[in-house]
Amino acid sequence: MERRLINKEVYNNLPEDLKLITESFEGREKDIVLMSSLGVLSDCLPNIKGYYDGDDIFANLYVLIIAPPASGKGVMNFSRILIEPIHNKILEDSKAELLLCESEKKKSKDSKNDICPNIKIKILPANVSTAEMYSFLGSSEHGLLIMESEADTLSNMLNNDWSNYSDVLRKAFHHEPISISRKIEKVFEEINQPKLSMVISGTPNQLQPLMKSKDNGLFSRFLIYSFDEIAEFKDVFAIKSKDNRKAFEKLSKVIFDLYRQLTELENPIEFQFTDNQIKRFTRRFKFIREDVIVNHTASFLSNLNRHGLIMFRICMILTALRNKDIITSNEVLVCNNRDFLNALSLTATLLRHSQFTFDTIETGILSAQDEEILDSLNSPFTRQNAIAVGEKMGIPIRTIDDKLVQFQNKRFTKKIKKGLYRKL
Repeated sequence: MERRLINKEVYNNLPEDLKLITESFEGREKDIVLMSSLGVLSDCLPNIKGYYDGDDIFANLYVLIIAPPASGKGVMNFSRILIEPIHNKILEDSKAELLLCESEKKKSKDSKNDICPNIKIKILPANVSTAEMYSFLGSSEHGLLIMESEADTLSNMLNNDWSNYSDVLRKAFHHEPISISRKIEKVFEEINQPKLSMVISGTPNQLQPLMKSKDNGLFSRFLIYSFDEIAEFKDVFAIKSKDNRKAFEKLSKVIFDLYRQLTELENPIEFQFTDNQIKRFTRRFKFIREDVIVNHTASFLSNLNRHGLIMFRICMILTALRNKDIITSNEVLVCNNRDFLNALSLTATLLRHSQFTFDTIETGILSAQDEEILDSLNSPFTRQNAIAVGEKMGIPIRTIDDKLVQFQNKRFTKKIKKGLYRKL
């Protein structure tokens, strides 16, 4: 599986706001900025929902960027700027409300037993306990965002008994009800429709606990972008670095105002596909499903199925941004066809990234295609031997090179020296 750059046509057809914040970036950095911005914005669209497989679905995405150190993935932090005004406003109002409550309790004996409200936030740090996560999700009216540029923070939390909130992450993705009850702390928290977005980046080693979560389904909920190129040293004093920040700050004000308008709605806006879009969506994902079964492994189907839901959410985000000036004047938001096609193209590319990551996780499973390749090779064999087999099967050279790496990671082959491998 090739881990391609996102198609230029996707960028050409983005809503104007996303064009403006991505246009000064290039290559992998451009893709990272787009991916992380979609993840952040997915938590900035309250009161917009659609129906998918009979369930209420909001825009929330889990975005995972996997790359080696010094690869340029740090640009994802620009996207945090988009939500900071919302976070700061919610936090400041919450603190003021808490201070007022505590002041009233001191003044009046009747108020002494009153329970003051919890602090509210929009950006949730990953290094919280499970109980704290429930508390913040419970007090949040329109969802939270976990954003971590050092993924081992989240990975470490998932390795601890007191902070392994993997089940919360899995259920929140589908807005399933969650609850916690702890007798000693006298804690009971129940949340009917949790809303959570995540934007996480890190190296493959930092992300092992997340990537190995494919058995419990957490892995399949992530929209993954991965690569292994190292970025060149860039001019850190370039004027465009300042301009990038200004572009994000400008858009953050627009998003803040949009967020305010949406929170004031009495009834949520319903996002819908057209009949033709539904037919095309179903046809496309059925085709991909058959390809996965024949050429890969059926265990990847849960990832594919959730990428259908992810695509629906991306459409929701793109169309909401494109229609932001008139969005609150209608009860129904119909998916723009340009956004539908863009989301379809984007999801197809990212599905390849997810497949590659899935295949590199240590497992004893080989796809039917991989088994055929290995069975066609003698031991030892050269890279050229593998390329020749790939040519007969219509597999590109880059994909064969990816598979050679995967075969080593899965311990089906061992590299003897450059270009020479032995089957195990």
